[in-house]
Amino acid sequence: QVQFVESGGGLVQPGGSLRLSCVASGFTFSIYAMTWYRQGPGKERELVAGISRTGSNENYADSVKGRFTISRDNAKNTVYLQMNSLKPDDTAMYYCNARGPGGINYWGQGTQVIVSS
Repeated sequence: QVQFVESGGGLVQPGGSLRLSCVASGFTFSIYAMTWYRQGPGKERELVAGISRTGSNENYADSVKGRFTISRDNAKNTVYLQMNSLKPDDTAMYYCNARGPGGINYWGQGTQVIVSS
């Protein structure tokens, strides 16, 4: 059974930092590319950051480049999103996604991030 445990979200002031974690189980984590998506209030879901199976390649939305860093630990079946210099526009539900062979996609349930003073 595929499961994700996402954590690290919460309320933070503008300029602050958070680190999101997504622990996966029920599939071979190391052969899946991992991606963080987010969906803000009244907005469509958008890609935030992605990382390849080995961690050798990363990609970011323009809106978060230089502020967010994605990483993974295949030994721990975990993907992380370090978020610095947070802005109110970063307020959203953040989801981890696993994309594997044959187009298989798995989604986490999300963790809420609120950036507000």
